[in-house]
Amino acid sequence: MTVAQEKTLAAQVRADFPALAQEVNGQPLVYFDNAATSQKPQAVLDAIARYYQQDNANVHRGIHTLSVRATDAYEAVRDKVASFIHAASRNEIVFTRNASEAINLVAYAWGLSHLQPGDEIILSVMEHHSNLVPWQLVAQRTGAVLKHVALTETQTFDLAQFNQLVSAKTKLVAIVHVSNTLGCINPIEQVIATAHQAGAKVLVDACQSVPHMPIDVQAIDCDWLVASGHKMCGPTGAGFLYGKLDVLKAMPPFLGGGEMIADVFLDHSTYAELPHKFEAGTPAIAEVIALGAAVDYLTSLGMDRIAEYEHELTAYLFQELNKLPQVTIYGPQPQPDGSGRASLAAFTVEGVHAQDLATLLDQSGIAIRSGHHCTQPLHRLLEVSSTARASLYFYNTRAEIDLFIAALKDTIEFFSNIFEAD
Repeated sequence: MTVAQEKTLAAQVRADFPALAQEVNGQPLVYFDNAATSQKPQAVLDAIARYYQQDNANVHRGIHTLSVRATDAYEAVRDKVASFIHAASRNEIVFTRNASEAINLVAYAWGLSHLQPGDEIILSVMEHHSNLVPWQLVAQRTGAVLKHVALTETQTFDLAQFNQLVSAKTKLVAIVHVSNTLGCINPIEQVIATAHQAGAKVLVDACQSVPHMPIDVQAIDCDWLVASGHKMCGPTGAGFLYGKLDVLKAMPPFLGGGEMIADVFLDHSTYAELPHKFEAGTPAIAEVIALGAAVDYLTSLGMDRIAEYEHELTAYLFQELNKLPQVTIYGPQPQPDGSGRASLAAFTVEGVHAQDLATLLDQSGIAIRSGHHCTQPLHRLLEVSSTARASLYFYNTRAEIDLFIAALKDTIEFFSNIFEAD
């Protein structure tokens, strides 16, 4: 994509995001914290308001007009999400509050009923806490054994070690598609094929991939995939679990209550068909409807186009960061065209704590993340307590990268002068 095309894309989308037009500390906002959460287009904000202003009613349970309209709008999103990730059936989409809840759903509904003492769960050292802690809890209760894939010298997923870890004891592989810290894109197709040959199931944490690139769950053949709506231009409080139909059918309910039942007696109950078996109680109706608006928005832009544009931003971001000798970037370098990794950079600056760095950049209106990014084991392995992270999305521009780099240079110089004075 050329610079002219970038301007066309930026001109098309930036006006759709009200939050991007504001100033922070007297400076134009540069929002580089998209791996934590994305900004929301007006269409998503309008969808939330429209539900509460016109269609506010509970879903599935009423025959009056408002309930029917709410139900139709809510269930239409299931079709949209299924189409967005190329699921074979709308019944393979289960709405959750977020990806963490989706992983816990699989951990408790499938893990507790299928894992036995000595069974092995393979994770990686780069996993988000949400894809570590649930499996730790399940392993403690079932006697299953946790194993972890290490990093290569270039700080990517060690596929060779993974192939050695897989055995007849392997029952589950739960792997992040794109690391929220290293930015590496893991070879999930090969991971899934190898795991399936051993008879294991595979869960993919796609929180950092679904918003940024085309995903086809049938092509990659995963058993489950999870994502969070708030990272893909949707609101907080709505995420989803994809699961193969036969796998979901074999899983018992995760939560009990209204909506997930067929018949209830005083001493037992029968359960609803998929996907409602896993959606207990009143759902996040407005949030799910707004997630549908986000899916519509991303679909209208085209995920291939988004990915291509982000490659160019990534190439430019790394080109400029690599010019700063005080900066250490974690994870692999991108290809010359910016492909091969996510549009984020976790880094440290010599002599400057990540939190201090983020605080000073905020004074220039630049929002980045600092900390361990919910990957404490990975940071211990990298031997750093925290990193700064700049993460981009399709509404960001080269001009914003220039502002970020200029402010970063000023911050480095500021701390350098302090050290010289001491």
